[in-house]
Amino acid sequence: MESQNKPRIAVVGAGAIGGITAADLAKAGYDVHLVCKHEEIAQKANGTGLKISGVKGEEEIRVSSVCEIEQLEGMFSLCLIATKAYDMPEAAGKMLPHLTEDALVVSMQNGICTDALSAVVGEEKTVGCVIGWGATMHVPGVLEMTSEGEFIIGKLQKGHTAELAVLKQALTAVVPTVVTDDILSELYSKLIVNACITSLGAICGLHLGEMMKRKQARKIFLAIIAEAMQTADAMQLHVPPFGGKLDYYKLMRGQSALDNLRRHMMIRIVGIKYKRLKSSSLQSLERGRPTEIDYFNGYLADKAEQNGLKAPVNRRLWEMVKEIEQKKRKIEEKNLYDPVFQTL
Repeated sequence: MESQNKPRIAVVGAGAIGGITAADLAKAGYDVHLVCKHEEIAQKANGTGLKISGVKGEEEIRVSSVCEIEQLEGMFSLCLIATKAYDMPEAAGKMLPHLTEDALVVSMQNGICTDALSAVVGEEKTVGCVIGWGATMHVPGVLEMTSEGEFIIGKLQKGHTAELAVLKQALTAVVPTVVTDDILSELYSKLIVNACITSLGAICGLHLGEMMKRKQARKIFLAIIAEAMQTADAMQLHVPPFGGKLDYYKLMRGQSALDNLRRHMMIRIVGIKYKRLKSSSLQSLERGRPTEIDYFNGYLADKAEQNGLKAPVNRRLWEMVKEIEQKKRKIEEKNLYDPVFQTL
């Protein structure tokens, strides 16, 4: 029986987002069990606790932790999967024996992973989540919330927001949480920005500030958005402004030379504001790890083609990052001048 009518919660993945979420839920009195890949983190979580710092203050919070999903005991009505996107389907499959009949499983990845999650646990259990706050792991078990924000959650089927009341209440222990009836559009809005920054940084090796000084990089950035918005129309998605500020419809409106200059100036300003931002895919490549490119530009290219469209820029970026993963291509600035991009 769940204590005080609070759900038993499994959090799979003890990186910055998963670790802070699990710690805040434990602090709020939830029966939380964290699955850590690394024994060092599990020992710290079970012992002195995860060390959390940042915008909400500093403290150590103990969280019941194991190293493998198979070590979990009992059943869970909420499961938050905060692994890398490429590890999510396997993690979801391993969680199946531990889920109650009416359990909800939340995808907390970058990119859009709801299709992949739904294929494993079923559409009725699948919940998408946009993470609007920032966090980083300094060393295993030492985490910092770098910026405040919110969760936006939603089920794939419309008209099912009432089923998320318990999940919303739980996640509000971490940050303010909003329930939407159109989670795919919300996820898509964040995906577009991520697809621009992560793929371009991965192929050229530059931080965002240096990258956006280059007109060719800005051209590719805008081409990614143009293809993504054309696909959104075909998917009948109305894409909300990213972060409530970046309105893609306004950005891409008009085809005059003045409109194009305005677009380049806006993208240049983004580069100045976030000049030290480094592509997550570039960081993965530098560590010799796979990227999540399948769930960024790969997703955009796939969805375009499924809807009878072409997305040559997103498809080429996906191919190039795959080639870098396979050591068939170097990370270098001249990748920005690939023949596919020369026509932009």
